[in-house]
Amino acid sequence: MHRSNGTGSRALPLVALAALLGAGGARAGGAEYLLPTNGDSVVGVVTTTVAEHEDTLLDIGRRYGVGYEEIIAANPGLDPWLPGAGIEVLIPTRFVLPNAPREGVVVNLPEHRLYYYPPAPAGQPRVVRTYPISTAKMDWKTPLGVTRIVSKEERPNWYPPESVRLEHIAKGDPLPKVVPPGPDNPLGEYKMRLGIPNGAYLIHGTNRPAGVGMQVTHGCIRMFPEDIAEFFTLVPLKTQVNLIDQTTKVGWSRGVLYVERHTPLEGTNDPSHLDPAELDRLVGVATAGVDATVDWPTARGAFAQSSGVPVPSGTRNFKTPAPPEVSVAEAVPATR
Repeated sequence: MHRSNGTGSRALPLVALAALLGAGGARAGGAEYLLPTNGDSVVGVVTTTVAEHEDTLLDIGRRYGVGYEEIIAANPGLDPWLPGAGIEVLIPTRFVLPNAPREGVVVNLPEHRLYYYPPAPAGQPRVVRTYPISTAKMDWKTPLGVTRIVSKEERPNWYPPESVRLEHIAKGDPLPKVVPPGPDNPLGEYKMRLGIPNGAYLIHGTNRPAGVGMQVTHGCIRMFPEDIAEFFTLVPLKTQVNLIDQTTKVGWSRGVLYVERHTPLEGTNDPSHLDPAELDRLVGVATAGVDATVDWPTARGAFAQSSGVPVPSGTRNFKTPAPPEVSVAEAVPATR
């Protein structure tokens, strides 16, 4: 794992970094960032890497803790299966934190990303850990709302629901009633059961890591094997899990206003996610009472492009003090 402050990364020693990347191996878990203590809501940095001859964007994304949709959206125009030796690839590892209480687990479904806010030991700063995830495909929605982790199990059996078994029968690929632990088990090595509804939804690993970061599951939340192995040990039973749907996030970092936009989930029934007024409202929340200059053409470009990369879209005049924070729920539509 690695830790970063609110705006930058602590670099690995060059020898260690070269060994990790040269081996093409996966990271040892998620990325960790210090939470800003000044009211800012942006963590991490955007970096680049150079593709090797046989790299795919999926390989590169996994190497840096980024899922499929994230790495594809951040690099439009690149061939995902063969970007080409020597091609510079953008690594989207700067994040506007979701507008949600910073406690327990927060899962932002359209972002295909999970945030974990562990309790801080006495005298230690608070951190956030973040991981790429897969979410439900269009016909199998992951429910929204607040729940908790109600059970944890290593090397679980998989009991395919009847609906999933019927789907496989229709494809000519029937499933047994029980799939034991092993390479054919889609739950991977770990599962964590959520309390909604009736415990039917899980956070789990996978035997097909290439699908992490896509909208492909039957409602569960799927993680890279190396990520779920770490997450499973870090997160205790009864931890709160907040499942949210935020396609547009707006936040500050050191006087710069960032707009981060993600493509709405397929099958979404929330028309506001396609309405540019959503951007106006969120920028209005972030700049309420602040002496700020908003670059509206850039902000609207970020909204339209939906790259998932936070785009600098305004600045603050620090001569004017900031007002108390206002939540999105308390805000009124922005006026310009």
